[in-house]
Amino acid sequence: MLRQMALASFILLTPPLAQAANFQIEEATIEDIQAAIQRGELTSTRVVQLYLNRIKAYNGTCVNQPDGVLGLSPITPIKNARQLNALMTLNLRPANREKLGFDPRKARSTTNPADADPAMPDALEVAAQQDAYFASTGKLIGPLHGLVFSIKDQYDTFDMRTTAGMDAAYANDRPPRDATFVKRLREAGAIILAKANLGEMGTANSRSSFGGPFCNPYDTERSPGTSSGGSGSSVGANLVTCSIGEETGGSIHHPAKNNSLVGLAPTQELVSRVGMVGAGLNTRVGPLCRTVKDAARVLEVIAGYDPADELTAFSIGRLPSEPYRSFANEQTLNGIRIGVIREHMDKKAFNEADIEGIDLAERAIGDLRRLGATIVDPGPGGALFQSCIDKYVPFYRNRAFMQQFPELFPADFNGKPSTDRIARLVDMFYDPSLVPAGNNIRNIAGASDAGVTKYMLTRYLRERGDANIKSIRDLIDKSKYYRDIRPEAGFIDRKAALEEMNSSVTLDMANMFQNRFANQLIVLQCMAQENLDALVSAAGNIPAYFGCAHRAAVGGQDQFCLGPPGTTRHSYAVRPDGFHNSRVR
Repeated sequence: MLRQMALASFILLTPPLAQAANFQIEEATIEDIQAAIQRGELTSTRVVQLYLNRIKAYNGTCVNQPDGVLGLSPITPIKNARQLNALMTLNLRPANREKLGFDPRKARSTTNPADADPAMPDALEVAAQQDAYFASTGKLIGPLHGLVFSIKDQYDTFDMRTTAGMDAAYANDRPPRDATFVKRLREAGAIILAKANLGEMGTANSRSSFGGPFCNPYDTERSPGTSSGGSGSSVGANLVTCSIGEETGGSIHHPAKNNSLVGLAPTQELVSRVGMVGAGLNTRVGPLCRTVKDAARVLEVIAGYDPADELTAFSIGRLPSEPYRSFANEQTLNGIRIGVIREHMDKKAFNEADIEGIDLAERAIGDLRRLGATIVDPGPGGALFQSCIDKYVPFYRNRAFMQQFPELFPADFNGKPSTDRIARLVDMFYDPSLVPAGNNIRNIAGASDAGVTKYMLTRYLRERGDANIKSIRDLIDKSKYYRDIRPEAGFIDRKAALEEMNSSVTLDMANMFQNRFANQLIVLQCMAQENLDALVSAAGNIPAYFGCAHRAAVGGQDQFCLGPPGTTRHSYAVRPDGFHNSRVR
């Protein structure tokens, strides 16, 4: 399969260098690409051309959509479609895009069809500038010289349209400036080639009104993974070197798992959210790459304080003294203690659809043990965090806990407590056996954030300063939406969802902060008690679920995936695992 893909890569464009014709872009790492450039065997221009070849070959429509992108008729999957629709916008000037035969809908701006501003060089022009610099100096222009990225369309790029997947009538579909991390990527030499398709407005499905549905490169009838699936699919299919996704409740986790990548969701305070459509209290910016070292190299560039994002003040003085990539060179795990989150690996709690993913995690745990790690495992059916949950949830999540068990915390007709609730909570602290069963690390629910979403989206629109879309009301009224609405398949009424969000009239973050703090404390306290350095669990409870067109329940269980608690703000990485068959089928 890879040989067939490689052949497709070379028949579309003629290489400028004889040596470059021998370079295989498939599975190439950052080190591979830059070493070839430094040896004179490859140029940045050729790297872009090789990726454009693959985009041309594999980025077409991957489902049947009889009425088009916005049509009313249901879309249906195509078995072995050999197309992905992972990238919705290409960073090519009109002449280059037309010459290479790309769809006009992939234009980097639909509101400025001339697109002739010399201050907005396209990807090929940026690559040519890098080649000229290297030819004259013999040096790379920066740590990401020659590396090609896609950016989730939830993030601003000054040279490409940004609408978070919406078909929205902005007067200028290009925002006035880059997101902070995008600016840092460019300054480091990254070539931004495309905007990745996404679950519209960062929602957990594989479809957007402007970009349409997108698919998994290993099985085009399956999902590439929640809202950042286009980012994951574009890396998994070798359309780009790396991509940037956004994590709220799994949108780096699942694309990494579903596309056999390394995904890194750093703590929110590490990377700026400025320039994100609808940023929130738990939105995190992170890389999707092929290797741990590549993801670490990208994090080195984008991490750090941004005065425009107050949360990044927490990162001051907390960055490592050595580059992140230096920690990816260890050959053993001697002295490292790793806890197993059995709560996500209990076969009795799930069904036959889950077993393969759990077994893969078991094999990975064996690999960690063979590398020298000490594995702290509560064993099948055990629960690594349960003692901390029973001890600390009643106190640190007191309101939600008391509402969950009204029989233990009764109230009169007016809602006034009819017993001494504090006394009961104290008894539970000293005797956790009094805590009723029901809470575990899998089901601690997050707090509602509708008010926060409206607040942050309103700020974004005001800062963007568009002449036509100035408010959420404008955004709702001046957008087109896909009409194939099937909630059971994940296709909700996008306009109705925006209306509901916009109906919020107040902001109350107390529950969110309480929930966030409680989750952090529970995880960190249990890790401290066991002297753990890291945690491991199955990256998901099942294989990549069936694609957006027919995502049904399997064995009575909805096909969503489990993962680390989405509200803790802990960083985590997902290693390649799961699919090992041929790609782009």
